Amino acid sequence: MKIVDAQIHIWSSGSPSGLHRKVSSFTAEEALREMDEAGVDAALIHPPGSWDPNSNAMAMDAARKYPGRFAVMGQFPPNQPENRKLIHGWKNQPGMMGLRWALLSPAEQVWLRDGTLEWLWPAAEREGLPIATMGGLFLPEFRRIAEAHPHLKLILDHCGLVRTGQDAAAFAKIDELVALAKLPNVAVKATGAPHYSTQPYPYRNLHDGLQRIYDAFGPHRFFWGTDITRMPCSYRQCVTFFTEELSWLPGRDLEMVMGRGLCEWIGWDLGFD
Repeated sequence: MKIVDAQIHIWSSGSPSGLHRKVSSFTAEEALREMDEAGVDAALIHPPGSWDPNSNAMAMDAARKYPGRFAVMGQFPPNQPENRKLIHGWKNQPGMMGLRWALLSPAEQVWLRDGTLEWLWPAAEREGLPIATMGGLFLPEFRRIAEAHPHLKLILDHCGLVRTGQDAAAFAKIDELVALAKLPNVAVKATGAPHYSTQPYPYRNLHDGLQRIYDAFGPHRFFWGTDITRMPCSYRQCVTFFTEELSWLPGRDLEMVMGRGLCEWIGWDLGFD
């Protein structure tokens, strides 16, 4: 079974945010070593532009050097009008599959309501560019965008859960989240799941909530991944949490969740049989 991580970061400078490893750099080669030890075949890089403004170029360089191992969900400052021209031909860059902005800060989330990003959604829709974001932070706005642009593929980061919550608090908005599954242009990255539990591996208090999200979106729109540089467990445990501990995720569906579904959604040809 080919295993593809739906989200990692690499960087060469800056101060990593939140719970990410407090190291000055994390290179493609370091990521590859950890991936090989964990049995991960490929990974989708999300440049952490918030702390390393050169990370987009670094990610493309990694995809150029290791085309069978890395692809990119890139970014640029979307609030700067002069950058709007960048979206045309965006996929012509090495390994580029789409776009990703976390929109974590309240100041950035204002862009969702004041018109700053209204140019982005139709432009990405025309270019066939999937967009990933921390939509669990702003589910009503996320739904509005998804409904208004039915041909724009949108991905909810980190299970679509409450980012600052753990255990039951992480699932506080799950009804609103699973309701989005009715929109066929919405998918969920099941990344960062171990972060949401205060229990030790195998995080049994997450199993039922994750199953509810999976049941709503199905194996074609529920993508395993890690965000490994902020996980409280080993890379291998991030893998086996899904491949060995979730009894409701069998066979062909497991293969879809562990990589095939993501690659089909974003158009990354990794030669699945």
